[in-house]
Amino acid sequence: MGPDGDSLGSSIALSHYLNKLSIKNKVIVPDNFPDYYNFLPSSNEVIIASENLLLAGDLIDKSDLIFCLDFNQRNRVGELLKPFLTNAEDKMVIVIDHHTYPENFGTFELIDSTASSTCELIYRFIKDNGDLDLIDPEIAMAIYTGLITDTGSFKYSSVTHLTHEIAAFLKKVGLDHTFVHDHIFDQNNLNQLLLKGYALQKIKIDKVSSLSYLALTEDELTRFQYQKGDTEGFVNYCLSIRGVKTAVFVKEDVDKIKFSFRSKGEVKVNEFAKLYYGGGGHQMAAGASVQRGDLEEVVMAMLTNYRKFINT
Repeated sequence: MGPDGDSLGSSIALSHYLNKLSIKNKVIVPDNFPDYYNFLPSSNEVIIASENLLLAGDLIDKSDLIFCLDFNQRNRVGELLKPFLTNAEDKMVIVIDHHTYPENFGTFELIDSTASSTCELIYRFIKDNGDLDLIDPEIAMAIYTGLITDTGSFKYSSVTHLTHEIAAFLKKVGLDHTFVHDHIFDQNNLNQLLLKGYALQKIKIDKVSSLSYLALTEDELTRFQYQKGDTEGFVNYCLSIRGVKTAVFVKEDVDKIKFSFRSKGEVKVNEFAKLYYGGGGHQMAAGASVQRGDLEEVVMAMLTNYRKFINT
């Protein structure tokens, strides 16, 4: 749920690679993605299950092979798509992912939690097949999208020399990296900027735990004509505060309250998210959600849970 640059980029990159191998395929995502990813090749052909479940289900039923990219637990695809994966015993399932705590439901799995992104794994998948010559500018664009979005433009600790070598190769085959950066990071509308300004004034710090947090209600988001993706990066502003070790962004969604956790390294936020909310992710970046309730109570409970977590 909530496809980001890595899940979308890896899916589109793999799809274009399979096309070059004459393997008929379709990309399906559980729900819609931010419109600033519309620049990706064939993004308009992606099947959004929440908007066309009958088509998505029919395609899955007819398939021989299902690639599951950028997730390793079936509940990550949401209640609409999960049954199709749960009842896929007659199909081959290949999981390609870089998150921790895998469910291990795939027939074959390529999981490396040390990889910077799933797009990095797609590059390695193509390379190991001896098909680097098939990576064209469109595939390069999709892979690069996952690299930069999941590494904070190459600043996170998950970045290795290999990550930069992949980017160098993508440039060599014709990647226009400025085009990608412009569409993802430099296409704000006025309401986005006004929302950001409003949100920055609401950041709070729990000095007891060195935790910075920001919470936004649905009404507050609606006031600024919120669109999916408008709050991307808000949690990073919380984490950037001097003296803060961990940050949390909390927002009301349609029927849930969602958490985005970030850490500077001392606290493993994926373990916190998993222990208290059944969430997951990486040691320094994780997510979770709870059923919709009183936002202030949820935030206070989160603070209590976090204080317990760091003191155990």
